[in-house]
Amino acid sequence: MKIIVTSIFVQDQDKALAFYTEKLGFVKKEDVPVGEFRWLTLVSPDDLDGTEILLEPNDNPAAKEYQKKIFTDGIPATMFGVEDIYKEYKGLIAKDVRFTMEPTEMGEVTMAIFDDTCGNLIQIVQK
Repeated sequence: MKIIVTSIFVQDQDKALAFYTEKLGFVKKEDVPVGEFRWLTLVSPDDLDGTEILLEPNDNPAAKEYQKKIFTDGIPATMFGVEDIYKEYKGLIAKDVRFTMEPTEMGEVTMAIFDDTCGNLIQIVQK
């Protein structure tokens, strides 16, 4: 068994698609209409057949509450690995990505957290 898709609740699929592709560099993999929403997934450009991120609408009240609560409590919705966190941080700052935590060493890892503008905090980590 392996993880093939993981989801991130988003307030607006089009806004999330723009942020995750233009700012973070992910590549759109699937974009299929499903009622009023879409099955909209992204992958890393370095692993086109890898785990997909589903940009899932937070249309359900439970999803909205969950997303709002973890954001308010400062809990990242997910974590992405990076090779060079300082380079990534500088590149994202140059693209006007707002960080809530600058790169910080925590034992054997260095992490930073940013706001995806779609209702989530996202953590990047270098091991």
